[in-house]
Amino acid sequence: MTQASPPARPHRPTADTVLRRFEELARDTPDAPAVLHGPEELSYGELDARANRLAHHLLDGALPAGGLVAIAVGARPALPVCLLATLKAGATYALVAADDPRTARGMLAALPPYLLLTDTARRAAGLGLPAGQRTVAVGEEAGRIAGRPATAPDRTARDRDAAVLFTGAARPRPVRVGHELLLAAHDGWTEAARLTPRDRHLFTGGPDITAFAAGWTRPLCSGGALVLPEGAGRGAHDLLDAVRDRHVSVLHTDPATAVELMVRDDRPAPVSVPRPRREPDPAFADVRLLTITGDRLYLDEQAALQDRLRPGARVLNVYGPAETAGAGTSFELPQLPGPLDTPERIALLGTPFPGFRAGLRDGELLLTPPGGEAVATGDLAVLRPDGLLEFGGRLRDRITLDRGAHLDPHTVESRIRTHPAFGAAVVARVTSGTRDRLVAYVAPPPGDPLWLRDGDRVGLETLTAHLKPGTGPDETPTRLVRLRALPRTRAGQEDRAAVPLPARHRPAVAGSAPVPARSGKTGSAGESLSPGCAAGCLALPLTVGALVLTSALWPGSTDLTGVPLPWSFLFFVLYVCESAAFAAGVLFLFGGRKRMLRHGRGRALTTAAHLSASYLLLAWWPQDNLYRLAAKHDWPRQAALVYTFNVPLMIAGLIVACYLLRRPRSPFDFDD
Repeated sequence: MTQASPPARPHRPTADTVLRRFEELARDTPDAPAVLHGPEELSYGELDARANRLAHHLLDGALPAGGLVAIAVGARPALPVCLLATLKAGATYALVAADDPRTARGMLAALPPYLLLTDTARRAAGLGLPAGQRTVAVGEEAGRIAGRPATAPDRTARDRDAAVLFTGAARPRPVRVGHELLLAAHDGWTEAARLTPRDRHLFTGGPDITAFAAGWTRPLCSGGALVLPEGAGRGAHDLLDAVRDRHVSVLHTDPATAVELMVRDDRPAPVSVPRPRREPDPAFADVRLLTITGDRLYLDEQAALQDRLRPGARVLNVYGPAETAGAGTSFELPQLPGPLDTPERIALLGTPFPGFRAGLRDGELLLTPPGGEAVATGDLAVLRPDGLLEFGGRLRDRITLDRGAHLDPHTVESRIRTHPAFGAAVVARVTSGTRDRLVAYVAPPPGDPLWLRDGDRVGLETLTAHLKPGTGPDETPTRLVRLRALPRTRAGQEDRAAVPLPARHRPAVAGSAPVPARSGKTGSAGESLSPGCAAGCLALPLTVGALVLTSALWPGSTDLTGVPLPWSFLFFVLYVCESAAFAAGVLFLFGGRKRMLRHGRGRALTTAAHLSASYLLLAWWPQDNLYRLAAKHDWPRQAALVYTFNVPLMIAGLIVACYLLRRPRSPFDFDD
């Protein structure tokens, strides 16, 4: 079975590239806005000139033709400058996660690049580059770059790769993309999305995500403007402000971010019944096109997003893997021939992009770009009687059951979603002791803050009864874990490898709400000794030991002779508390970092916060004892104590505050 769309262009010059498209726009419309970032604006002419200067700078550094250039620059105007300069220098670009050093290090190790472009040397140092790695810090070398020629260098590399894109999996895999495929994807997007020079585009994902890494051509090769959000740029408020203030007309995002931004008040309404028209969200008054990529989008979610836009606006669900440069198939609600039953369990891929073909082989979806070979996507699909492709799951997610049969968890997850109490679901096979269990991880519908507390309504018994008709016993989950949100990768895909393990010490009782298992020592009975219990057993002897050592280390510091009641009792309690805090600090110093790393706030910041919190607990015991022994007017000793304890305590408190304010890398939390 093969689906095909007419070519995006009846004829295209063989020397055409996305770079040439951009350069033509820079020549014909040099004053048109190209990049918008806060108060800063770059026209097409300015962007072209900056890219030319940087390209000459790279070539003067002996960048070979086709050399791989990794770009680790944040979402700022320097980013498209680096992209275009790399292509102008005849090299191949690869965008890495500038805001996530850990992920960036993995990406760089998978490449590895000939040259790394960053905005500052400090950012490059944080990536842990190997010795001898060539680096250009465009921000710090701006003076030298500005002196280069503003004309385009004479180098072409159409016969070489244009880019290296990364897949959206939990462990991104590099995929090489040629100039012809990058242009074909752009042409397919131009026709499917009906792009115009008046459009202003905003991408909510990171620059390393395929949506941007291959999709920057949508604005900059069609005469539109690329909007880069200010500040952190990835929070809901930052994105909403950018969409509203910059009059964004084309918003590119993933399903989870789209629901977070636009479906904030209730569960999406089904498309199978008449729905009252909602008032469009004022923040999206200028949005004419919302494109969703990265993961499956169910029909009820797509209908809810459609309701948040003004009449006439489009919601385009796009299936586009990195292997086809972010292009593939698309679907929008008007393609439906009529209302469908249970839209909560249907995710449609639609029809191929113009110029692309889609086929099925043993249920696996194959995509063929114009002039290219078929690409096996690793995803399952079904051709419906209405001619639309329906998503059927991923081959890598298949579960082998005890009887040897295969279970595609997407089918069970889709059935779970038809219950009004569940908004999203992931079914995984988890090993517990000597048994393997099917575990359902479920998240609430949008705007249901009481969902986690209402365990009786969304317990295992409810789930089992809901799945019983039509689902075999070995296909029905035997454990239920309720999450506030499903874990997702940077690209917005559900991250099945990041789901928490269910508690091993709780039996699989219907109606129970399991929680992730905690690490601990195992006793003779085989039951886990919780970290809290272990810490409590150690804290008491440590506290008593600190009290005993006080008199030995600082004789007389805790002498309460002559202090009347109740003050002597209060001071004694204070000494005990200081010793207990010291004991807690010792335990936290040796056992706290591993648990803190689970919050995903980065190893460097986590280590600093761990040491700071340990110091905040440890310092009280020696500090107060030394203060009590210091004479009031012994200024040298008083100053030494202040700078030994008080100032570090302030710094430690500031580090802990930064740690708490840092947004966790892991997007989910669980009901404990």
